[in-house]
This record gives sequence, structure tokens and C-alpha cells, in this order.
Amino acid sequence: MSDNRVRWGILSTAKIGTEKVIPAMQQAEFCEITAIASRDADRARAAAGALGIPNSHGSYEALLADPEVDAVYNPLPNHLHVSLSIQALEAGKHVLCEKPIGLTSAEGQQLVEAGAAHPDLKLMEAFMYRHHPQWQRAREIVESGGIGELRTIQTAFAYFNDDSANIRNIAEIGGGGLMDIGCYAISLSRFVFAAEPDRVVGVVEYDETFGTDRLASAILDFGRGTSTWTCSTQLNPYQRVNIFGTTGRVEIEIPFNAPPDRPCRMWHDRGGEIELIEFPVCDQYGIQGDLFSRAILDDTPVPTPITDAVANMQVIEAVVESGRCGGWVSLS
Repeated sequence: MSDNRVRWGILSTAKIGTEKVIPAMQQAEFCEITAIASRDADRARAAAGALGIPNSHGSYEALLADPEVDAVYNPLPNHLHVSLSIQALEAGKHVLCEKPIGLTSAEGQQLVEAGAAHPDLKLMEAFMYRHHPQWQRAREIVESGGIGELRTIQTAFAYFNDDSANIRNIAEIGGGGLMDIGCYAISLSRFVFAAEPDRVVGVVEYDETFGTDRLASAILDFGRGTSTWTCSTQLNPYQRVNIFGTTGRVEIEIPFNAPPDRPCRMWHDRGGEIELIEFPVCDQYGIQGDLFSRAILDDTPVPTPITDAVANMQVIEAVVESGRCGGWVSLS
């Protein structure tokens, strides 16, 4: 660490990193991007030059060996999340890993155990949406009784992508809608209910060419309420969340890909009296980077424990199992 800032290295030149996460973290208070790596040295060098990053490496191993890197951000394809994150921990680096944590909950548990073996290092899954002020406010409203008794959540999240070369459409490396965006619907449900579902039921449709799930709908039963959602990789782009209680409702306009260049809006309906809540411009990736960096600097717990990532994967697996067997799958 230098000047109360954590020195970050980026594993790969993935689009989410170069276009969203890195620019946001470069503007954050406690983050300093010092290196980026790719298996192609020229690609790493080009990305470093374009983003003003001081150092580039032609392999992930070289970045992990860099003494000028304190923490790594891992936005690699899903099948490389666990293995490279474990390598990073073993190299003495703190790790912020993109969602989903791995291809299975068992694989994710391997990372949990690796983290436990390095208790001096911070480890977290990068579900950035939870740190945006709109989600912090939504949960506060629910917990304070602002919608009465929480009863159900409805979520829609979709985009259209039929590019066979896109990693989201390659089944063997963790492609498909559930892993890419259905995980958000599950995560937010667990976040707002502050609990794990007792059982789930789902319907999953697969692309005949790609073998990936392209349309999934599910019900999560939390005992005291439900969460119903649909995600798709081959529908008109859309996202929205409604949280319903016995006396009110919260609606979040752009719940996941919150824009960093304009205010975000949500509505709080209290018995027919609707309040528009507008949030100042902010970047949820920058907030995430600062929160994780502060946990390192202050040696405090990360906002979301890594065990949460495994719990989310277990629900994804239950939805897939339900889609296959055609009935409810218990999680309790």
C-alpha cells in the first residue's frame, strides 16, 4: 500500500474491466491501478497504454508475482474464477472476483477454503449492484417497515445475444443466462429477504445450438414470502425490480447496470402515495473498489463474505435441477 491507497492488478483485458471497472476504480479514493495482465503481452501493453496503467504483464503468473500489486481483480471467464483466485491468494494478494464465483457451488467452496487458509487476505465476489445507494436505500426501506410486511419480489432481466463466439454462449466455460444475469435475481432476493430460500421451482429453456440456458423463470420460496423472476439472453433488453409488501412497494428503474453518468431513480409507494427517490450520479464499480480497499487498509471484514457466493450458486443449481425434474427442489 502507498499513500493510503491499495495497488491493484487486473487479471485480463476483459471488456467489463477495461470499459467499466478500471475507469471507475481509477476515479475512486482508495484504489490505484498499477498493472494489467493478459496471456497476450501485446494486448496487455495496449490496454495499459489506453488506460494509463503503469505496468503490463504477458501472463497472469507474472502479475501475481509483481511486488507492486497488493490486490487483484479477476474478471476472467467463469471457468477461471476459482483457479486464478486461489493462485492469487497463494501469491499473497487480496482478491475481488467477478460473479458467479465458479461453475458449481462445490468449486466455490474450494475458494472459500482457500480464503480461510489465508485469513490475512481479503476475498469477495464482485456483485457491484449491492453497493449502489439505491439498493442500500431499498433494503433500509424494507427493514424499517416502509412497505409493511415483505411478501414478494418480482424481477425481470434480459438482453439479446446470439453471437456464437461470445463467452456467454459457450456452455463449457460457464455460459448461459442463469450464470450471467439470473444470479442477480437470486442475489437480490436473498439480500432483500436477508435469508436463504427454503425451496425453489424453475423452468429452463436451452438453446439448441449453444447448449446454454436462454430463458429461465423461477419462484424462490422464503417461507414468509416469495421471489419470482425471469432472465433471458435472447429477449428484448430490459431490467426492473419491484418489491411488494402489505402496505407499500419499492420499484427500482435500473437495478443492475446502474449508469455512472446520470442519476438513478426508484419509487416508494406507501399506500398509494408515491415518492420519487433520485440518487446523485455515482459509479457502483468505484464504490465497490473503495469498500474493498478500505477493508484491506483498515483490516475490517469485506461488505459481503465469500460464503454468500457459494449460497448463491446453490440456488442456481437448485433452479437447474428443478428445470430438469419438473418439481420443487428443497434447499433447507
